[in-house]
Order: sequence, then structure tokens, then C-alpha cells
Amino acid sequence: MAVRVDLNISLDGFVTTTDQTPENPENPMGEDWQRLTGAYAATRTFRERVLHDTSGEGTTGVDDTYARAYFAEVGAEIMGAGMFGLHDFPDDPDWRGWWGDEPPFRAPVFVLTHTAPRPSIEMAGGTTFHFLAVSPHEALDRALDAAGGKDVRVGGGATVVRDFLQAGLVDRLHVAIAPILLGRGIRLWDGLRGLESGYDVTAETAESGTIHLTFRR
Repeated sequence: MAVRVDLNISLDGFVTTTDQTPENPENPMGEDWQRLTGAYAATRTFRERVLHDTSGEGTTGVDDTYARAYFAEVGAEIMGAGMFGLHDFPDDPDWRGWWGDEPPFRAPVFVLTHTAPRPSIEMAGGTTFHFLAVSPHEALDRALDAAGGKDVRVGGGATVVRDFLQAGLVDRLHVAIAPILLGRGIRLWDGLRGLESGYDVTAETAESGTIHLTFRR
């Protein structure tokens, strides 16, 4: 069992983008998000797991290897309210997030929120969203209990991941560094000077130009 993080970031360290258009169902995340995650979204694994595309299309190189690892052996997920989509429709009790009717997690997901927790939402495919207003340590305890001995992934966003890293709770951090500059958003590395000293660090470059950097405790 490990507590792990997998993120797409830009060369200048940004995890989030600032041009979201939630009112546009064709592209709610904006153009910058497509640039940031393009190599991941092009993989066969992403197409199968997230888009439910069983045609066999998609890349199968280094990026796909990491995409497969992203979904492997995850027993529970922790994410922030923004990653769930709670900020888009905060006053709508019927809003079920932007992950669709069958989210790709297939495990319990604990959504951290600063507002009053909502009732849990059970989705198709094995995903159930639970809403918590607790500390990272308390959220991790809940997720570990639910994970059944498998890994717990801290999915994001950047602020949530940074909180877990600063608390020393992450065993493995994988960042896929896209060869782009965003220049704005929320940076992952702020406040984490010297983080590498507690980890063994390896790097691998994919055919897409994405650099996969892995920190293992």
C-alpha cells in the first residue's frame, strides 16, 4: 500500500489552468487544459478508461505505460472540491460533478470541502463520492480504511496535493511535465523547497516530449 500522487504539470510548474469554460459542454476545461493533458488524453488507456472507447485507438508508448499505472491498484481516491467540480455549481444540490454518469475511479472518492458536507453520491461503475470537511490526516485515515489494502491516490488539485506533501503523507509522487509554458494558474512547487531530499528521483522521457518524473520515498 502506498499514498501516491499523479499529476500533469507545465514546464513552469503549473497544475491548474485559468481559462475554464464550464458553460461550454464541448470544452469545459479550456484550451490550456487540453495543452497540459494532451499526451495523457491521447493514450489508449485514457480513451478506454475515461472515454469508454473500446476501439483500441490511442498511443501505446511511454505515456500509456504511465496511464496504466495511474489506474492500477487504487483502492480509494482523495480530491479537492474543484477537481470534483463543486465550485461550478456550489448551490445546486443535484449537481453530481463533471465526471459523467460512470466516473473512471471505480473506488470510493473522498472530496475535501470547506462547506457543509453533502450526502454521498453513488455512481455507476463502482465510484462513490463522499464529502468531508476534515484535515489531510483525517481524510487519509478514512481513505486508508476504505482502500482495502490497495493504494490511496491524492488526485488533486494542486493545493490539496501540496497540503499532503507538506504534511509528509505522500509515498510516491509522479509528475508528467508537458513541454509547454502556462505562465499562470496554481503552481505545485511553491512552499516545497528541498522536497526531493526525502525521495529517490527518476526521470523518463516519452515520445510526446513529456518528461515523467517520479519521487519515491
